Amino acid sequence: MRTSPIQGLGGFAVHDIPSGVRIVKYAGERLTPAESEARYPDVPGERHHTFLFAIDDDVVIDAAVGGNNARFINHSCDPNCDAVIEDGHIWIESIRDIRAGEELAYDYAYILEERHTPAAKRRYPCQCGAATCRGTILGKK
Repeated sequence: MRTSPIQGLGGFAVHDIPSGVRIVKYAGERLTPAESEARYPDVPGERHHTFLFAIDDDVVIDAAVGGNNARFINHSCDPNCDAVIEDGHIWIESIRDIRAGEELAYDYAYILEERHTPAAKRRYPCQCGAATCRGTILGKK
């Protein structure tokens, strides 16, 4: 983990990683969606940031509690990793060859229940700097 040009801290490859490698499990406290919403209420107009990751409609992982370094892997619109949900766990896997020293990143593709309006997109900005950057970490509905 070190300072990232994308945002805050980031995860970086300490050695070359070939495509298709399971790199790290996204760990944290298991919550219901209602518990996660109570813990982190959405405040309209404010930038939103948590370490929440939904496994399915019933389970959300809060990596701020009992999490590991996977929570610092940043978003990119041109990712080198993907988040894979398998047997109730989230794994970060490489989707292309990654060179030692390269920052690990996956597409958060965050989906809101509300419409993805320009105001909503401003609350979830992307700072990846990729040529294909869509300007938000929100995904397509």
